[in-house]
Amino acid sequence: MTAAASASSRPADTSPTRRVAWASMVGTSLESFDFYLFAYFSAFFVGPLFFDPLGQFGATSAAFLTIALAFVVRPIGAIIFGYMGDRVGRRATLLWTVAIMGVATGLIGLLPTYAQAGWLGAILLILLRIVQGLSLGGEWGGSILIATENSGPVKRAFYAAVPQLGSPVGSILSATVFIVLTAVLPPEQIAEWGWRIPFLLALPLLLVSLYLRWSISETPVFEGLVAEGRRDRIPFVTMFVQRPAAMAIAIGAALLGIGSYSLMNTYTVNYGVEQLGFSFQDLLIATTVGGLLQLVTIPLFGAWATRVGSANVVVWGALGTLLITFPMYFLLQFATFPILVGTMIVGGILPTMAWAALGGLMNDLFPDHFRYSALSFAYALAATLSGFVPYLTLTLGEATGYAWWHPGVILAIMSAVTLVSAFLASRRRPEPELATEPESVTANA
Repeated sequence: MTAAASASSRPADTSPTRRVAWASMVGTSLESFDFYLFAYFSAFFVGPLFFDPLGQFGATSAAFLTIALAFVVRPIGAIIFGYMGDRVGRRATLLWTVAIMGVATGLIGLLPTYAQAGWLGAILLILLRIVQGLSLGGEWGGSILIATENSGPVKRAFYAAVPQLGSPVGSILSATVFIVLTAVLPPEQIAEWGWRIPFLLALPLLLVSLYLRWSISETPVFEGLVAEGRRDRIPFVTMFVQRPAAMAIAIGAALLGIGSYSLMNTYTVNYGVEQLGFSFQDLLIATTVGGLLQLVTIPLFGAWATRVGSANVVVWGALGTLLITFPMYFLLQFATFPILVGTMIVGGILPTMAWAALGGLMNDLFPDHFRYSALSFAYALAATLSGFVPYLTLTLGEATGYAWWHPGVILAIMSAVTLVSAFLASRRRPEPELATEPESVTANA
């Protein structure tokens, strides 16, 4: 009996399956922590520390573009690590991605500012952001597959949602660090040296993450690929040849889940401070409240996806977000803390539906022999588009005099694209979880 065949006969809901899924989530949480540190950091500190000669608007724009830069290179990372994931293995690839991210984040905490070394610090910052982006290009797809390929078909949609908890956990941890930092240090000391502390924390956290990733076993599905000699030579090419429509659907379906985070956690933080008069601490607290709520809603939406299908959950999330977008931003202009918290909660729950079920939707679109490459590249390309969300929203705000509705335009467009894509995904027959099942075997490239 092959490894893949034995995998198909194992119980769908075992303790090892749960341990692998949660270990994958913890590793993803630490990577998200590293990445969100920079998101909060850029909204408030990157401009004056590294791009001060550009003026307020220019420095803020440059800070947001450093976020976009890491997203731009993510498809390259997806190609590199997707190849590794489909050829070398899911587990080994995830060890590489988390190690690269942790080291790059720690080094950001050692950079010289413009006042200390001129433009050298900005150049090194850009290079490290490129490294972070390459790492993230291979992280998400592998985390989803580690969880789903160790589970059976009944619970697969739920286990696909478990790694999605990594994003709110990383957001909560990074926001908490900055809340504590701003509470115990005055702004002058934070600007002078305190901002380095969160980034240096990535180095000890890296050791924890490496241990967790090392404890994860390779998936039975990949072991089956190796045993049956079905690994593709160039999976990146195969996925476009065999599933071009699925690739387009996957990219569109991912847009809202990723883009809403960029809009809420980066642009809204800066917009709330600069234009609406909120304090930075209030915005971090509101974001953290929204993230805490997601710790409950993501598993619930994952469980719902096992009953109605992942694509249908994404459809409802996108539709709901589209309906509440403009009322939400209209209320935000009144600048009271309860409204801010309410906005983060409501604006978080509905896009979270699209986020929680995204892994299951994309997993169903592709067969196993190029699944790592397909998930990674589709997600990375959607993330690249989303990386420009803060800058595009800022530009639209500047052009409209920061009219209350300008962030809603961006969020509505993302919601509409994801709504159409998820609807199309719901009309497609899911790929079986193992390619050894006759209907899923396709010609290798």
